[in-house]
Amino acid sequence: MTATTLDRDTALILIDLQKGITAFAADFGIDQVLANAEQLIAAFRERGLPIVQVNVTGGAPGRTERAARGGELPADWAELVLPAEEDDITVTKQTWGAFHATDLDAELRRRGITQVVLGGVATSVGVESTARSAYEHGYNVTIATDAVTDLDPVSHEHSLNRIFPKLGETGSTAELIALLDQRG
Repeated sequence: MTATTLDRDTALILIDLQKGITAFAADFGIDQVLANAEQLIAAFRERGLPIVQVNVTGGAPGRTERAARGGELPADWAELVLPAEEDDITVTKQTWGAFHATDLDAELRRRGITQVVLGGVATSVGVESTARSAYEHGYNVTIATDAVTDLDPVSHEHSLNRIFPKLGETGSTAELIALLDQRG
């Protein structure tokens, strides 16, 4: 663990834990990721801290070398696997990151949030993009290392070991929950 502290005003952001995406992650530890996300949700709720659940319903329009999946998405594609409660912030995005073209930054600033804890799928896509943007927006960033997964294990490890340490701190679910009680 490198996580040293969690600010008094910390929010939990869970990226793309939705039916259409988690279905692809069955072989990549999604059950453990969801169990850890549930523990984080419970810990944040218990302390009255904000929870943000993000889903994706589209994609950026830019041209890429890798073709986008075509066809009609199932009706429940964007449905959250861990249902949001009334006080949760829900964000629907159209790109990899949760900040671009959404009201996430405004919602966090309105609540005085200075730090975010991130989890979700995919480590190297939605989670990393959101971490980069959170860092650029001036938030302290912490990644729950056992509450993220990726369909590409090499990309997952690269994000955890090379990218995230440049953007913030990392820690396990248990370590981060322990830090919640030490907030200043």
